[in-house]
Formats: sequence, structure tokens, C-alpha cells
Amino acid sequence: MPVRPGHLRVLAHGRKYTNPDRRKDCAMKWMRFRVRTKTDAEDILISFMEDIGLYGAQIEDNVPLTAAEKEQMFVDILPEGPADDGTAVLNFFLEETEDGHLLVDEEECTPEEVREKMLAKIEEIRAFTDLGEGTVTIDETEDVDWINNWKQYFHQFWIDDILVIPSWEKPEPVMEDGHEKIPRLIFHIDPGTAFGTGMHETTQLCIRELQKYITPETFLLDVGTGSGILALLALKLGVRGAVGTDLDPCAIPAIEDNCRANEVDPALFEVMLGNLIDDPAVQAKVGQGRYDVVLANILPDVLVPLTPQAVKCLKPGGIYITSGILIERAQSVKDAMLREGLEIVSVTEQGEWCCVVGRKV
Repeated sequence: MPVRPGHLRVLAHGRKYTNPDRRKDCAMKWMRFRVRTKTDAEDILISFMEDIGLYGAQIEDNVPLTAAEKEQMFVDILPEGPADDGTAVLNFFLEETEDGHLLVDEEECTPEEVREKMLAKIEEIRAFTDLGEGTVTIDETEDVDWINNWKQYFHQFWIDDILVIPSWEKPEPVMEDGHEKIPRLIFHIDPGTAFGTGMHETTQLCIRELQKYITPETFLLDVGTGSGILALLALKLGVRGAVGTDLDPCAIPAIEDNCRANEVDPALFEVMLGNLIDDPAVQAKVGQGRYDVVLANILPDVLVPLTPQAVKCLKPGGIYITSGILIERAQSVKDAMLREGLEIVSVTEQGEWCCVVGRKV
């Protein structure tokens, strides 16, 4: 997920990620290669580094977020970063072998050999592109596993009588009023690199509203599905099928993993990449008038332009559940629903967030 201003972002570019189960009893040692360059040269540098076996880059820059990147960020007020000065740092990581070498496309190299290969590529690019500084520095770091480090913060939790538990944990007993709390449903979730653990208030609001309206006949559309938690939970609760859309390619492997973890038939959950708001191909594939429930746990700035398309997807009498809304922004979403002829059914709150539900009359 891009988080550019004053932060880091990661481009996968086919990166060969380390198996999280391998070498789990010891800290991983990584060599980091930092290339100082210009923002205009980021993409071409990353592409050329793939030629020597460096897949993926962690990018540090101050380029303002694009509209597409904002749509994928789960914050309502974006942070103010420093002004873009046109410079960037690209970080490439290689895991060390036990003898201190680095594996680059199955070839063992020393850190200095890798650096020399990088500098040769940089000189090749300089012939036709201004790279700015173009220096390469090396340092060693431990446990630079951006795919799995977040797991230390994600543990089992309850949403009313549903126990949500990450795939790497076993359920722990919880006492309530002197008795062990028995879950109505145990739901396994592993977000991978796609957004969505269910811990956020907005997701919990969605789940509570969803349970009010689904039946065994419900056909569901989950816009911005992420790790698939809402649609998969609905399938576990017995709906007949679901469609999910997302902009992030990481959603697909995350959903595949979560289908397996929850023993959900993947044939019941169709996932599409693309933007329902303005992509005619996605709109045609999703279809109109097919869905009993449309879910969108995103942001008001996306929900408002999304609403006309979401309403087209609903059957008459269908339910539109929206979340990701700060309470003070709820009116803009309600207004968008009213413009499309929806009846406002409810507005529920948790913390500083709310969920607005409408019905197609």
C-alpha cells in the first residue's frame, strides 16, 4: 500500500519473498543497498535493477499521493509531508546466506560484487537519464521482513460472538461472566499484503450491519474487498455467493489464502481487479441489478462517486452498506445516497467512525 508523504512505500515487481516459515528460529540478516537518485528516475532504476536480480524496492520520497493511491489508503485526513524536493532513495534488500554471501538470482555474490553490478547499471542509465546523485551505499540489518513483521501486532479478537483469529494462532479461551465464551463462528484471517484484518472499527461496523440483512439467498458485492474479510465472513454465514473488486493485485493471493484457511469454496467468491467507479470493463463484468447487498468499506471521497454505480448493481430492495466514514463526514455519504433515490435505513457509530446503510426503493 502506498504511503509516500514522509513515509515508505514498497513496490513488489515480482519480488521473490522469503518463506516466513523458513529459518523461523533465527533472525534473518539482510544487506540493504541504498541508491540515492531523483524521483523521475525511480521507475527506470527499479526496472534496470531487475536485470541483475534485485526484485522489488522500498522507496523513500516526498511525491504527493496520486488519486489512485489515496483511494487505497485507509485514512480520512492524509498526513502533511515535507515538500517534494525531487530526490528519492531506493532500498533493495538481499538476504545473507550462512557464510555471509548474497543470493542474486541463485548466484552467490559478495555485497561489493552486487554494488559493482548496480553501479554498472547506473552508469548505463546515465547515458540517457538524469539520475541525480546515483550513489550506492551498503549496510546490514536484521529481520527486514515487511511482509510478516506486522504479525506481532495482530492477535485474535472478538466481534460480538464471532472469534477472528490469524491463521498462525490457535484459539485461546476467554471467560465471560464466569463461563468460557463459546464463539458462534471462528473466522481465520491472514491479510498478507492486502488491507484488512477486521480489527478496525469500520470493518466491525460493517460486519454487524451485514448480519442484519444477509440470508441464504443473498448475492453480495464487496467493493474494495482487500483481504476479503467481509465477503468471506458472509460466505461463512451462509450467503450463496459473492463478488469482490479491488485496485490492489495483492488482494488476490490474500483472498486465496483466506479461502483455504476458512474452507470456503473459491468458486463462490469471484474477485476482479479494477475500479468500479470509472472502468467500463469492470462495470460490465460486475453487472447491474444482480446484488442483494453491496458493501463498501472505503472512504467518503471514494464512497460519494462510487454510490451511483453501487446503486446500479443493486436489486430493487437491495441494501447498500457503507463504512470507513468519520462521523463528521457522514452527511456527504447520506446526501450521495439520497441523490440516487436510496432510503437511509440507519447510521451506526463506533468510536469516531460510522456506518451508513441505505435501501434501494
